[in-house]
Parts: sequence; structure tokens; C-alpha cells
Amino acid sequence: MRIIGGVWRGRRLAAPHGARTRPTADRVRQALFDILLHAPWAGHEAIEGTRVLDVFAGTGALGLEALSRGAGHASFIENDPAALAALGANIASCEANDRCTIIPTDALSARPGGPCGLVFLDPPYQQSLLKGTVQRLRIGGWIAPGTLIITETQRPEPPALPALLLAERTHGAACLSFWRAE
Repeated sequence: MRIIGGVWRGRRLAAPHGARTRPTADRVRQALFDILLHAPWAGHEAIEGTRVLDVFAGTGALGLEALSRGAGHASFIENDPAALAALGANIASCEANDRCTIIPTDALSARPGGPCGLVFLDPPYQQSLLKGTVQRLRIGGWIAPGTLIITETQRPEPPALPALLLAERTHGAACLSFWRAE
């Protein structure tokens, strides 16, 4: 697994052993950022200088990819100890400690924070965590009107979020959905 584009392109990322963490595949991340960069509802301004929130962060690949492509700051919500160790190592490897905040907690217990322009949600498949997590993040101030929310779910798991669905693409077992918070 590696960073696909931007200033850290090609940088390898550590991942914990075992199946508890399911990092977003390189090709899926490439597709996600290609869609973001070329969509009429997003573009470079959706990433550059933006505050990013990577929820169920695992290795931090999505947030670090955004930072590599010009995001201003990334916050990572993760609670698994092995994933937190890999996440910390990946941030250090990118020398991005000053642009990152790790929040070691369960997504449904996330503390309040400031609004982000871009939110990545990649929960464990088939656990119905998206709707409750989005509600918690909205109440906590992380999601404001206009925030772009990108979800990765398993194809048979259609998310129903209180947001406008902008696009949806499948890549193998993964389904990427792009939402705009209302």
C-alpha cells in the first residue's frame, strides 16, 4: 500500500497485521481522488487547503492521500490499537505531525470539532455505522452544510445519509458514494 499522488507519491504505508483493518486499496483511492478532482461539484478546491476528517481511519491512507494532494490539515478518528500504531508510523513517515491530529476514540463517541470540508467514512462492512456516525459528527460540529462526505461501503450495503448523493461508483466489493451535507 502506498500514497498514489501528490508530494508523497509512492511513499509506502504501514498496515497492521490481520484482518481487523481493511485499508482502502490503492486503485480505489486513485478512483476516489480522480472523481473528486474532475467532478463539477468538487475539483482541486475541494482538497487544497481543506480541513479533512478521516473516520474509521485505520492506516490513515485516505487522510494522508488528501494531505499529499494539498489538504491543509487532517484529523483521524480510530480506536483500534494496532491501527493507531500504524497510523502514527505513517504520519511520522510523511513528516506530517504538524498537519495531523489523531483522535483515539470510537467514531460514535467522537468529541466535538471544527467543520471540515472533506470527510472520509470507511467503516467496517455490514455493521450499519454510517448513519449514526454522520449524526454524531454533525452534532459535534465536524460536518457543516456543504461538507463533502465520501463513504466506502460494501456493495450490498446502501448507505442512507441525511445528505445529497452526488455520485456513486463500485470497485470490486467497494462502493464509493459522494455526498454533500445539506
